[in-house]
Amino acid sequence: MTTKNQPLRNQIALVAGATRGAGRAIAVELGRAGATVYVTGRSTRAKRSPMNRPETIEETAELVTKAGGEGIAVCVDHTKEEEVVALFNRIKSEQPGRLDILVNDLWGGDPLTEWGKGFWESSLTNGLLIQKQAVHSHIMTAYYAAPLMVERKAGLIVEITDGVGYHYRGNLYYSLAKIGVSHLAQGMAADLKPHGVTALAVTPGFLRSEAMLAYFGVQEENWRDAAEQDIHFLQSETPYFVAQGIVALAADPNVAEKSGQLLSSWSLSDDYGFIDIDGRSPHWGRYAEENGF
Repeated sequence: MTTKNQPLRNQIALVAGATRGAGRAIAVELGRAGATVYVTGRSTRAKRSPMNRPETIEETAELVTKAGGEGIAVCVDHTKEEEVVALFNRIKSEQPGRLDILVNDLWGGDPLTEWGKGFWESSLTNGLLIQKQAVHSHIMTAYYAAPLMVERKAGLIVEITDGVGYHYRGNLYYSLAKIGVSHLAQGMAADLKPHGVTALAVTPGFLRSEAMLAYFGVQEENWRDAAEQDIHFLQSETPYFVAQGIVALAADPNVAEKSGQLLSSWSLSDDYGFIDIDGRSPHWGRYAEENGF
């Protein structure tokens, strides 16, 4: 592979929450670009997480290596500080204190989110657990990642969110989590700017993840059949669409100019000129504007 084909060769990345969906695709694309990628999550071949999905971090690491990088699977519950500390101690030991890229894609809130209910009608325990799993975990992971970047005066932190802006997202606890990590990116950007480290947030559009395909009872090969249940699904994108955007940001020597911004897969596609792996150019932002939502 040439440097042009692998612009992230010799860089060290951590994708927190890389078991499936956007996290897995981001890890794989970082590997394709030449990076060594630590992939973390709770789902392993030995034990499933409460999400009870079949995908594992070991599979993700193997896909990273197959793509041309080096995938390293580490089982981590990012809500447990001792496990996060152990992860960063390992990175510091194995990579002489170097971390170039952190992608925070921790979530785990699907089985906890009760759509169609007022916040007072939903489980308070589950609502607070969403904040712990999808916000507190991001803060803790960034807290221990930042010193490695500040020391080198270089690095990129990407918060994966849902939606551009601060509008209500249909469920209070879900909204708090997604808006929370967007603001986390903006706050970190302000604190880290004097130290040469960039932080920003990125949202995919209508994500055609493994879980979403399963929800509609389709596979990638016949995903368009799900339009019978939701016509908007025809505007969906594979997880590799936003993943290519993350790689483009990581490889951009001027990425610091985007620090603090709330970006999207479709805007990054406009900026960097990539298309989805299915040959399409989905643009959820334009579609949403045209349809008034």
